[in-house]
Amino acid sequence: MNWMQVEARAATDDRCILPIGSVEQHAYLSLCVDMILAEKVAVDAAAPLGVPVFPVLPYGLASSFAAFPGTLSLSLSTYIGVIRDLLDSICRSGFRRVLVVNGHGGNSPAATIISEWLNDHPQISVKFHDWWRAPRTWAKVMATDPDASHASWMENFPWTRLAGVEQPSHAKPLVDFARFARVDAFRKREMIADGNYHGRFQRPDDEMLAIWDVAVAETREMIEQDWD
Repeated sequence: MNWMQVEARAATDDRCILPIGSVEQHAYLSLCVDMILAEKVAVDAAAPLGVPVFPVLPYGLASSFAAFPGTLSLSLSTYIGVIRDLLDSICRSGFRRVLVVNGHGGNSPAATIISEWLNDHPQISVKFHDWWRAPRTWAKVMATDPDASHASWMENFPWTRLAGVEQPSHAKPLVDFARFARVDAFRKREMIADGNYHGRFQRPDDEMLAIWDVAVAETREMIEQDWD
């Protein structure tokens, strides 16, 4: 879209979508898993509705993985400014209903930033959607395999894999999350080694596509329903 198309669209339908992700270690998968999945689920969900999807914000809060090469993390103070600036820009563009589709658990402080921002913008409605742990999507994941975690099979889709990189065939035991939470990034790397928290690294594509169908449908409902 060009700026004139955006202006015309916002005048007739004031909904838009902002995906947010992260660039961080995901074991044998792409560093860009979280941004890829956030943007794709948003685009797939919005496509039949014609609701604009802004390009994904690729960088997020990933300090836990700072010891893994390729991980790029913003400080919390920077992230607060980025989220507020983007919302300000979306508001100036004429949009009044904004769905933020989040692809990274570490970005959860964005929900607090949004809550504070809304107090200064009572004419705007913003939803914060963790697509992978939305109720029906998470239920589908758990029904498929309850050993699901960061960098495990649950993030292994055809579009997050790297050509020529084979996935291990074993399942990893559960990381000690209590200890993991109280140590620095370098000791975290020692604890999780390749980066998978626990579980298998890959499951059959038919299972993954079935999960994706649920996630897209659930995200589409967020676009369509329950706006003030």
